[in-house]
Amino acid sequence: MSHDWKGDFKQFLSMGTHFAPFWIIGLVALVVVIAYGLLARHFQSGSSVVLYASQDQVYAEPILGDFERETGIRVRTVFDSEAAKTVAIANRLLAERRRPQCDVYWGNEELRTRQLAAAGVFRETNGWAAFGYRSRRLTLAAGATNPPPQSLADLTNAQWRGRVALAYPMFGTTATHLLALRQHWGESNWLAWCVSLAANKPFIVDGNSVSAKFAARGEAAVALTDSDDIAAEVRGGAKLTALPMTPETLLIPNTVAVVRGCPHPGAAQKLFEYLQRPSVVARLVTARALEGASVAEVSTSTLKPDWDALLRDLEPATDAMKRIFRR
Repeated sequence: MSHDWKGDFKQFLSMGTHFAPFWIIGLVALVVVIAYGLLARHFQSGSSVVLYASQDQVYAEPILGDFERETGIRVRTVFDSEAAKTVAIANRLLAERRRPQCDVYWGNEELRTRQLAAAGVFRETNGWAAFGYRSRRLTLAAGATNPPPQSLADLTNAQWRGRVALAYPMFGTTATHLLALRQHWGESNWLAWCVSLAANKPFIVDGNSVSAKFAARGEAAVALTDSDDIAAEVRGGAKLTALPMTPETLLIPNTVAVVRGCPHPGAAQKLFEYLQRPSVVARLVTARALEGASVAEVSTSTLKPDWDALLRDLEPATDAMKRIFRR
């Protein structure tokens, strides 16, 4: 007895047409599953990395662009604002500890990085590193009255009343510098200086770059600011004179850290290593985002904070500054 396989196949196809919607749904489901698997493997392979950055965008973006071209890893960057330098991003990282959204943190000063490390935000082993340095400097405007201030204590003299610019010391390197001076001078001397400085009517402005601009425009005779902000104004044609380093100078490294439990650990490690490359540090020095490649090359005696003690005293010292430099 012969079997009519052609007839059976036609009957099978005829039955299949009655269930066409189910076939389509099944096919779509299969495509979705395959696509999801491919995408998951794509992201797990480290094709993107999330960076929170306190380094200025104008300096960071060319370096991150070269990293993307070299590695094929896309960098999704969140930059902070000038007015609330580092603090806003530090608070965001603290808030996200249980569900990290960031892979790598690129800081432009040391205090907040150490604060985050102490709070367990970064991975336990090789969690963060410092590279390069800037410095906190006094800078004189063109035509400023001589003699220039010899120390930060001189800023409280009547000669400089209403003629000094500095960033609001709740944020960024200004906060770190004043906290380091508290250790250097002692609590009572530091409080007296802060009160006298505030009474001398300085310009309290939104960020170090604004402080440097006040001196560049002649609105302030002297500014307490960062070396990269002085360099930016000089590059734009301003006649500023950066005063020499002293024992009251604070050196400010860049930092880079990998977040504990970050979404893209492989890509994070590559970016972590890339930002520490000597060639990358040299680019930042050439651009004047950094003043030098290593703090070891600085021969002048500068502030050497006890970071553990500074972090322990952070809250009361910050509260004191908030009361004194009220805006």
